[in-house]
Amino acid sequence: MGAYLGFVNGALLRHLRGLREVPGASARQRVISQVVSAIDKVSVDTEKNLLDILDRVHEIRVEAVDQTHLFMLSQAYESLLLKMGEKNNDGGQFFTPRQVIRAMVRVIDPRVGETVYDPGCGTGGFLAQAFDHMRAGLGDGATAEQLRILREETFWGREKADLIYPIALANLVLHGIDQPHIWHGNTLTRQEVYGGLFVGAPDEFDVELMNPPFGGKEGREAQTNFAYKTSATQVLFLQHVIDALKPGGRCGMVIDEGVLFRTTESAFVQTKRKLFDETDLWCIVSLPPGVFSSAGAGVKTNLLFFTKGGPTERTWYFDLSDVKVTKKRPLTLEHFDELFALLPTQSDSPRSWTVTRAEFEARGYDLKAVNPAAKAPGDMRTPIELLDEIEARGHEVDAAVARLRALLQTGTES
Repeated sequence: MGAYLGFVNGALLRHLRGLREVPGASARQRVISQVVSAIDKVSVDTEKNLLDILDRVHEIRVEAVDQTHLFMLSQAYESLLLKMGEKNNDGGQFFTPRQVIRAMVRVIDPRVGETVYDPGCGTGGFLAQAFDHMRAGLGDGATAEQLRILREETFWGREKADLIYPIALANLVLHGIDQPHIWHGNTLTRQEVYGGLFVGAPDEFDVELMNPPFGGKEGREAQTNFAYKTSATQVLFLQHVIDALKPGGRCGMVIDEGVLFRTTESAFVQTKRKLFDETDLWCIVSLPPGVFSSAGAGVKTNLLFFTKGGPTERTWYFDLSDVKVTKKRPLTLEHFDELFALLPTQSDSPRSWTVTRAEFEARGYDLKAVNPAAKAPGDMRTPIELLDEIEARGHEVDAAVARLRALLQTGTES
């Protein structure tokens, strides 16, 4: 006993990690080497348990698995990632709620033949959901060539975190992407850990989808790569996605509300001006507070949708900020139904309105969503409740005055 476990932890994992160095290594060999790149040994505690697991895995080998089973496997894997997020483990900060991603993908509507890029892909959620959307769009009449393009030439991304990078690769493979082109390294500093899967990447992409880290900071090494220098990671990523988008290409991006309304730092304003000059920022969706609480982030966020080749003349807003969101009552795809219905015509409604570029310029590129139809919540307390509160406040004042008199009297006597 123990020989097999020793073989796996020693020879097998070492061999798999080295597959990328094999002369003429195939794309699949390079992907496998990266999936196990952060694994020093299996975490299964006994050899018997490991053998039992392998027996179960053998029953679901590729030859015995149809697309329905693959979908179930991918959903189970993403469920594990969600639980990591809920417990604020390593995966949480990289987990964007899947309903938000599905809404963004539906708005951007990527099609087979277009390249899809996420420069901070985390666990690969945007790329995986884009694959599901594009595969469903082909229907039952998909040709072998369309499927090959979708699975081998479509999806590109970058990820910095050593432990999350292989998780992203495994997630994408389970979804059915045979060749996930994920570059391992820091997108903003351009420091590469491993770029073997990114060989042949285009300079610009048709579609970009991403959620940059909230509150991230970068040093001078990253800032030297950008025209408008700031330590704010989100602002640098916004510059990057604009530059990496093809003329006519479309982007959907999550952004912290602080980036939208901040007008006191030059790089923030210049980057937003770049967004207006080089792209058509055609939609901003204001999300409710708490959408990202399951990933340990309580920030207020918005969704930006823009097309390269601007300039922006007007921007249509849609407001979901009044929706009450908690861990037990998360945002769902149904909350976006009115957005999907109004977006084709960008009509005004109690939740939607349009702002012109001249108005943005007049307020110094403050892009925060301020719904002109929103009403300030009134005081819903009854007269009795108001009297009770006045009485309670009076008691607090009386007690404070009594304490102050006692202190003054003590000081006088001494």
